[in-house]
Amino acid sequence: MEYSHRYRAYPTSKVAERLEHHLDVHRQLYNHVRWDYTNSPEDDKPSEYDQNNKLPQWKRKWTVFAELHSKAAQATVARFHHNLTVLSELKEKGYNVGRLKRQAPSEYRSVTYNQSGFDLDEKRGHDKYAYVRFSKIGWVKIRSSRSIPDHATIKEVTFKKETTGEWFVSFGLETDDADFPEKPDVDSLDASNSVGIDLGIQNYIHTSDGKTVDWLDLEDEYERLRREQRKLSRKEKGSNNYEKQRREVAKVKRHIKRKVLDYQHKLTTWLVKTYDAVFVEDLNIAGMLQEDGNARNKQDAAWRQFITLLDYKADLYGTHVVEAEARGTTKECASCGVETAKPIWVREHSCPSCGFETDRDANAAMNVLKRGFAELGLGWPEDTPVKTVTATDADDFREVSASHVIETGTLPS
Repeated sequence: MEYSHRYRAYPTSKVAERLEHHLDVHRQLYNHVRWDYTNSPEDDKPSEYDQNNKLPQWKRKWTVFAELHSKAAQATVARFHHNLTVLSELKEKGYNVGRLKRQAPSEYRSVTYNQSGFDLDEKRGHDKYAYVRFSKIGWVKIRSSRSIPDHATIKEVTFKKETTGEWFVSFGLETDDADFPEKPDVDSLDASNSVGIDLGIQNYIHTSDGKTVDWLDLEDEYERLRREQRKLSRKEKGSNNYEKQRREVAKVKRHIKRKVLDYQHKLTTWLVKTYDAVFVEDLNIAGMLQEDGNARNKQDAAWRQFITLLDYKADLYGTHVVEAEARGTTKECASCGVETAKPIWVREHSCPSCGFETDRDANAAMNVLKRGFAELGLGWPEDTPVKTVTATDADDFREVSASHVIETGTLPS
């Protein structure tokens, strides 16, 4: 399993200058890799391997590139080709995409050291801090909010400067699956220890057993963001006051992002601790954001991030997490399977064929549960009737330990 630990960093002023310098040189290298690729013949585009082989030549021709560690430079080349692959995949799915753009200084904010070029010293200095050495840069102090697990292997280290001006260091870790709890046998799953989840409109989620979780209230945060953005619009672009206010706007955005992430951490931890199997809709998030409607609320929901957290915690807690086909879960009757079209404002499901009635989102969640069983190759147990459920608030998830809050950089235990 691959995952990451992220720490707040506190470089000295001299080291911060070197970090800034290396960020800019890596940005120039990224742009040169892009230029070299774009200006190559259409029938002879260089691969990642080809451009890695060009690095020694480029370092001799442009000595500024020689300041970079070899593995970090290769990671920058890999970054361009990864972005290129993502763009190609989107194009294959029918999205209207352009070309990769040249990176401006304000857009390129991170550098990765892959496999080598870094050292970690967790014993140096105060117990609350550790130090990371980046080759050709120096030692960087980080807040040691949690130790790297003994059974984990550090695959890569990334330093990043956020739009707020803060520095962070992330460790890409790899752990043998044998170190995690074993998941329950698939044959032992039934409707009593499994749950289907509908990512809803009126509620954040609705479960197949009748629990609902409200949307996170972010109105106060967005009002503050609007105030700070209005202040920014009155500043002269490029001035010191503009830069100072730009950071204030970035801090508000960061607060919103962290609040959503913390909410999702609590909710997903509750789900994987409560159930042996969690079935969720396989949604086309990018397509949904392009549709007419309240895209901001859809983005605040961060459903893809929610599903990613579920997948990641499935291994941590020994839970099955399965994505099921989302199309038609609202229309299809969970009892008899007959489809009935419903406008968005109709919140109750009433089947004209079998007479089954329940909440619209509860019906969808039940369908997700049944489709999830099918994804695992299990038939829906005949002795498990579909029942009308009454929605109740899922307050249990709020009691999940918040020790993983992103500001502390810790994982849920």
